[in-house]
Amino acid sequence: MNYLAHLFLAQATVESRVGNLLGDFAKGVVVAQLSKPVKNGLLNHRAVDRFTDNHIVVKQLKCLVGADRKRFAGIMLDMVFDHYLIKHWHHFSHRSFAASCDIYYQALDDGQVLMPPAMQRVTQRVIKQQWFDSYQTLEGIGFALDRIADRIRFDHSFYGSVEELITYQDEIESGFLAFFPELMQHVEAIKLE
Repeated sequence: MNYLAHLFLAQATVESRVGNLLGDFAKGVVVAQLSKPVKNGLLNHRAVDRFTDNHIVVKQLKCLVGADRKRFAGIMLDMVFDHYLIKHWHHFSHRSFAASCDIYYQALDDGQVLMPPAMQRVTQRVIKQQWFDSYQTLEGIGFALDRIADRIRFDHSFYGSVEELITYQDEIESGFLAFFPELMQHVEAIKLE
């Protein structure tokens, strides 16, 4: 899952939200030195990613991605799942998307001291550029995917990958709506936080 979904699935504390994003920045982090709430958030992040990667619906959706982008299928789906989470926000949350974003941005700002430097740099951009707002459109997802493509240091065909997500948007949206409630139930059942 991508940043928005990880924040959505976190507990309503700064420490949990930091921990739930830390999974993408944990290289070099000494887990034993983390506070229990941050560590539990990190464990939740990893459990969410494991469940997602092994879910039959997600595996089927990855098969829609063409051979030239197959290695990036997980990234593509993680990003577009944030889009569909926003589109169907009212099904999953009693709080508005805008109010939730305000809370998430504030938590990321308040949690800077708990983050490794690389995470601080990225989350400062997330806040300043209001990334989650841009995920409301597939064009915004495309822009974010192309930013990821900019950082890839080998020859690839990842640029323009949003076109495949647009082509299969009905299938992906249906898949997300089948998958995400099961992910929420899984997080609730394992109670890592």
